[in-house]
Amino acid sequence: MATGSLDRAVVITGASTGIGRAAVAKAVREGAHVFASVRKQADADGLTAEFGEAVTPLIFDVADEAAVRAGAAQVAQALGNRKLFGLLNNAGIAVAGPLLHLDTDELRKQFEINFFGVHNVTRAFADLLGADKARTGKPGRIVMISSVGGQNGSPFVGPYSASKFAMEGYSQSLRRELMLYGIDVIVIGPGAIATPIWDKAGEGDLARFNNTDYGPMLKGVEEYMVGQGRKGLPASEVGDLVWHCFTDPKPKTRYRILRNEFMDVTLPRWLGPRTVDNIIAKRLGFPKRP
Repeated sequence: MATGSLDRAVVITGASTGIGRAAVAKAVREGAHVFASVRKQADADGLTAEFGEAVTPLIFDVADEAAVRAGAAQVAQALGNRKLFGLLNNAGIAVAGPLLHLDTDELRKQFEINFFGVHNVTRAFADLLGADKARTGKPGRIVMISSVGGQNGSPFVGPYSASKFAMEGYSQSLRRELMLYGIDVIVIGPGAIATPIWDKAGEGDLARFNNTDYGPMLKGVEEYMVGQGRKGLPASEVGDLVWHCFTDPKPKTRYRILRNEFMDVTLPRWLGPRTVDNIIAKRLGFPKRP
């Protein structure tokens, strides 16, 4: 397999599965060289086996700032004096459960990956994207993977939604600051994505809350979430959109990619938040508001 052009080199975090893996595949097909971050050597080996010399695996956890900076140094050495074409901040986790029953450390873990990890990666690679004006070529772009949950909070995924809301605000401020260097920042907010993770889901992640007041409704919520995930969009569609964000001459600042935009976005806006609250409460079996 071809090595891919370093003139269109991109960094993709969370590249072992799902959106990250799909974005790697698309970039390779487009002739780019991909620096793909994973946390495990086995995943690095899998990338090499599938994509050959077109991909250089980077092994780091986005929450480990020193390791991220070491990865950036590796990319800098490979690029020479070139600018990095693009950075995809995709790595993330989801902490689930009723907020009143989650320890602060659990929320802190959520933010360490989904928010502070994004900041670690963005800072480490900013010079390569164009903050270092001595580098040659056009400034690169940063693409952030947010979520439909980054604009609409749902019960029992509060930590995840909070981290994505934070990313949305961070990205907007960052975009306006990085105009100084010509570096654009673009957000993608996907709905549910069909990935192998759903084959392992529904195995009692919420079961530890069964002895709380929320217990009677948690099994149904978990089954609904798994069902929606398995019917979600193919990760390849988001991978294609990522490449569009890297290459479109006049990209939008934010893209939604949903299976049913009318139900997920349009209708809730028409109904208003209180009506949506009441619909959710009825589905969950909450008592009527006095």
